[in-house]
Amino acid sequence: METARVTRMRLVGGDLALDFLNTRAGPPVGPPDDDVLTGYAELIAWSVYAGTLTETQAAALRRLSRGSPDSAHTVFAQALRTRDYLDEVFRPLAAGEDPGAAALTRLRDDEADALAHAQLMRGKTFAWSWRDDHTLARPLRPVVHAAVQLLTTGALDRIKRCAGCRFLFIDESKNRSRRWCSMDDCGTAEKIRRYVEVRRIRPRR
Repeated sequence: METARVTRMRLVGGDLALDFLNTRAGPPVGPPDDDVLTGYAELIAWSVYAGTLTETQAAALRRLSRGSPDSAHTVFAQALRTRDYLDEVFRPLAAGEDPGAAALTRLRDDEADALAHAQLMRGKTFAWSWRDDHTLARPLRPVVHAAVQLLTTGALDRIKRCAGCRFLFIDESKNRSRRWCSMDDCGTAEKIRRYVEVRRIRPRR
């Protein structure tokens, strides 16, 4: 089942917006070569996996999408466009550069739309919630809001690119020396590569 691929990906970004970008995989340089978001059903599955939708909310959106397949397709296309411009925001930041004005403008406009569908809910503090948003675009609202929060309150100099793949992540290490999205994946692969290379060049006795 295609949606099962969603739950096999690692949520290693340290932020919802970066994990959304990491649904598209590939080498550290060049275009992506894999994508777990292949349709609206996968977008819903990812939102559940990332913790922004409950199973009950997801089931309601699945029913709504089956009743309005054209609208669901339109929202999915919007999700891919959102991911594209968020990539234009955060990938330059990870390289120590400024994002383009056009991408920031689109993010501003989408945040305004997201908050128009939100409510302030009280927990320990007040926070924006989309609990009562029953529109097909519901999965995108928390992602857009997380991106704005990261830009306005996050440590931008801790946003990094993995040395082994195209994933972005927040480096929360004390000395800011993290190089890999995950030691279980890219970090281990690099250790194996180095081991093989050492064995290859080591002179035989």
